[in-house]
Amino acid sequence: MSSIVGIDGLKPTFNVIKFTKKIAIANKESLICAWPLLQRQLIKYKTKFIPVDSEHFTIWTQLKNIDKKNIKKIYLTASGGPLLNIDTKELKNIKMKTVLKHPTWNMGKKISVDSATMMNKLYEVIEAKNIFNLDYKQIGILVHPNSYAHSVIVYTSGISNIILHDTTMKIPIFNTLFGNNKIYKLSKVIDIDKISKLNFQYINKKKFPVLNLLKIIPNSFSFFETILVSVNDLVVEKYLDKKINFIDISKLIIKYANSRDFRKYKKIYPKNINEIIDLNNKISLKIRNLL
Repeated sequence: MSSIVGIDGLKPTFNVIKFTKKIAIANKESLICAWPLLQRQLIKYKTKFIPVDSEHFTIWTQLKNIDKKNIKKIYLTASGGPLLNIDTKELKNIKMKTVLKHPTWNMGKKISVDSATMMNKLYEVIEAKNIFNLDYKQIGILVHPNSYAHSVIVYTSGISNIILHDTTMKIPIFNTLFGNNKIYKLSKVIDIDKISKLNFQYINKKKFPVLNLLKIIPNSFSFFETILVSVNDLVVEKYLDKKINFIDISKLIIKYANSRDFRKYKKIYPKNINEIIDLNNKISLKIRNLL
């Protein structure tokens, strides 16, 4: 299982594929910044890939033998994070301890901030587009505060699947490692209280403006995905260092993503892993000088 955090996990993930017959990948940056390169490596060494994120894992369990022509839409669910019920006008002065207090998951500081801005959900849409070979228009986001449903698949037949499991990563991790080869009691009986309160909502993009960046990401793979990851990493770092406020995170990410210097990368394709790592380092230095 590849679960090294950040761009640092990219090269180890790529290199280990040749030595294993199955790899479960939890490293988002590999799936976002280097998917075609990883896919080529997976095919070359006949290595089976399994996504570990709960949203992608649940979708993967359902689509293994499904023709993508039969998929009308896939929805990833989002808890809404700690700021879901806070008025947008209050976000400028929101305390960091509130931002870092996720209501349903216990996570590190960086990913907690990404959850609060919904940048993590933007990442997951890119991952889903890559993993399942879909167009961005086939992927949506639904707010689901209790994190019991992890994805919804709508088929062209008119049938939809809502895929549920308890709010724990033990289930996707255990199943990616062992599949059906080992039986272990991981889940409780279906939680009727949670099912009766699924409470799906459409996303409020005024509160979570980074999701508007999905409109400018090209469908064809490019360096632009690396730009988004690099910019977000540096901006969140500045926030955690108390150099900027919470509202500034989204504003700066959107500003840099739309800048002429970075837009040009939409038309440039990485040829190898080292090019992605080099660009990440270059962008990191540039953003540090700008902030």
